[in-house]
This record gives sequence, C-alpha cells and structure tokens, in this order.
Amino acid sequence: MGGTDQSYLFLLVMGVVAVLFCLTPLALARVWALLVSPAKPGDEKNAPYECGIRSVGEARVQFHSGYYLYGLVFLVFDVEALFLLPFAVAYTSLPVGAVVAMLIFLLLLVEGLVWAWRKGVLHWQ
Repeated sequence: MGGTDQSYLFLLVMGVVAVLFCLTPLALARVWALLVSPAKPGDEKNAPYECGIRSVGEARVQFHSGYYLYGLVFLVFDVEALFLLPFAVAYTSLPVGAVVAMLIFLLLLVEGLVWAWRKGVLHWQ
C-alpha cells in the first residue's frame, strides 16, 4: 500500500467511526426502549399534553402578518446593535472614512425606522 492508499483508508475508517458514533446511541436507546418500557398504547397515552390542559381543536394557528413584520423590524434593529458594538469599542482609533461609513449605516437604519413607523408596523393593535 502506498501513501495515498493509506490516506484513503484513514478517511474510510474515520467515516465509519463517524457513522457508528451517531448510530450507536440511537440503536442502544431503541434496544433499551424495547426491553424496559411498557408498550401500552391508548387514547390517553397518545394524547398531546401541554401544561395540564387538554388540547382541543386544530394545532395549526394562523397569525396576522403584522406579527411577522414586527418581528423582522425587531431583528433588523437587534442586528444593528451587534454592528455598532465593535464600532463603539474602536471609535477612537478609527479613520474618518470608517466614521462616515458608520454614520451612513445609521442614517439608513433611521430611514428604515421612519418608514416602518409611517407604515404603521410599530403600531400594536
């Protein structure tokens, strides 16, 4: 076997180990469940249980699109805070171009906030 064959053999062995690493706990859990846990299917056991309240009706709930817009606006301004943190930490050592770029970024975000405000996205009904 040459050097290249050994490297492919190593990859094959590592692939098998990776697959076994994932499948072994699943197989052990299945064997444990079959040997130890009692199988008593029924309406009570198979019923979904949430906080002591019996589920009634359909599980699918349709939300108003305003909730999604409100969530997206929150995410945009949450990510803005992540972009502003490194800028605030390094403010004193930044060149003028970086400060101008950050001011443009803030201006665009304020413009988006004004747009959302005018559209009524932030008005909770």
